[in-house]
Amino acid sequence: MSGREITGPLLRRELPFEAVPAEVRLLRRAVVRQLTRWGAPVALDEAELLVTELATNVVKHVGEGASASLVIEWRGERLRLEVHDESRVLPSLRDPHCGEECGRGLHLLATVAAAWGIALTAAGKAVWCEVALYGGPACLRIERAVEALEGYRGPGRVMDGGTGKGVGLEESAVELIADLLHWTAARGLDPDDVLDRAQMHYEAEVGAA
Repeated sequence: MSGREITGPLLRRELPFEAVPAEVRLLRRAVVRQLTRWGAPVALDEAELLVTELATNVVKHVGEGASASLVIEWRGERLRLEVHDESRVLPSLRDPHCGEECGRGLHLLATVAAAWGIALTAAGKAVWCEVALYGGPACLRIERAVEALEGYRGPGRVMDGGTGKGVGLEESAVELIADLLHWTAARGLDPDDVLDRAQMHYEAEVGAA
């Protein structure tokens, strides 16, 4: 599943999809891969469930085969999931003209998500929800690390089909750490001492979490 990724003040990924059950399954897997790649401290099962409900609502209520897109945004201490479609009909929690399944997805959003809502857009509407991330101050550190690694172009950076996107931040992390150790040595500092100090900072913050 292709998509467009933007890095900046927040981390953002947009994934277009067709409203059919097979695409919903692919979308769920793509979200797990993206969150794992970012290192987002979020319950993946929870995110999968919410994405499934958001996308399935498009299949059921907009129509099978409709064009839609999922936007994933990491906003500090929250993860925001938005599904955009081309219908301007707003769903509701209660509808007396449908059966027990009607509104189930919205009830689930209201129960599981930290916040949720519906907004009209120029092209149709967006149904969104937010999930609280875990880790407190660690969230900011992880977000900064991902931004740095996304823009890093070290010798071990593996490129994907000429698109300019790296496949695997772990390799970039190793290369970046090695570059930083060379930099510290070039400035007359002891690389082992720098690593020890960084490890102390990490352990202190993990212990306080």
